[in-house]
Amino acid sequence: MAAIVNRGTVTEAAGFNADADAQRLREAMKGTGTNEATIIEVLAHRTIAQRQRIKEAYKQTVGKDLADDLSSELSGNFRSVVLGLLMLAPVYDAYELRNAMKGAGTEEACLIDILASRSNAEITTINAFYKKEYGRSLEDAVCGDTSGMFQRVLVSLLTAGRDESNTVDAAQAVQDAKDIYEAGEARWGTDEVKFLTVLCVRNQNHLLRVFEEYQKVSGRAIEDSIKREMSGSLEDVFLAIVKCIRNKKAFFAERLYKSMKGLGTTDSVLIRIMVSRAEIDMLDIKAEFLKMYGKTLYSFIKGDTSGDYRKILLELCGGEQ
Repeated sequence: MAAIVNRGTVTEAAGFNADADAQRLREAMKGTGTNEATIIEVLAHRTIAQRQRIKEAYKQTVGKDLADDLSSELSGNFRSVVLGLLMLAPVYDAYELRNAMKGAGTEEACLIDILASRSNAEITTINAFYKKEYGRSLEDAVCGDTSGMFQRVLVSLLTAGRDESNTVDAAQAVQDAKDIYEAGEARWGTDEVKFLTVLCVRNQNHLLRVFEEYQKVSGRAIEDSIKREMSGSLEDVFLAIVKCIRNKKAFFAERLYKSMKGLGTTDSVLIRIMVSRAEIDMLDIKAEFLKMYGKTLYSFIKGDTSGDYRKILLELCGGEQ
């Protein structure tokens, strides 16, 4: 397997010293008031692995939990970003999924953003952490909080069973395209299970071929058909799957754009993507954002947020370009 290239804006800090960082954070929280600038300087410029070592050093030297201390010192969106940065990636995903389903109502967007975009290995780890942390399976939680075909798509994604090979079966791709066409555009009512079977199970290369074949059979892009045939969360999850298969970075760029354009900001989406992609592909997401919208992600964040929340997001964004 090819080495995974870090296309993130957050990279390993040179001359890293966990004890020194722990002390700086301790000093930043001592006495009255908090030195947010230090917190941003340390945490936004360390990798997840380095932050785990800072957490250990903090516990050893202070005898308290760093996340607990920061949580009681900070508030609002800034606190949400900082606490997210302290978590391992699958722990953060599990935590976000849990929050999306806690209390009344469900933040379907969170379930979709995470489950439609993560690899099998990532979903398997998220499942394990969720069970360990919250004492029930993620599938149980999802089933208790969603219903109908939307629930079935999420359950399918949670099995982490997508084919991850690169092989394209040309004849099968034609058949898949026909099956979807006949399940949707070509009939009265939509047989959504056919969409699920193809979109949740086949590998990326194969699906790209299916999308081409679908265009030939139906005369329109599969996204257009999904929009015509479906609505609500089911439409959203199928569109997210198709977009992630086509170009995951563009998917995240669009989610960021939509979280900030118009009145108000959907901070939950903005925070989740900035925190979870900072060390993976933020450089590519920024490039896609600029290509798609003609403005930098940096300028959007700057115009849409304020205070320490804005400062830490701009650090995670990593410069204007």
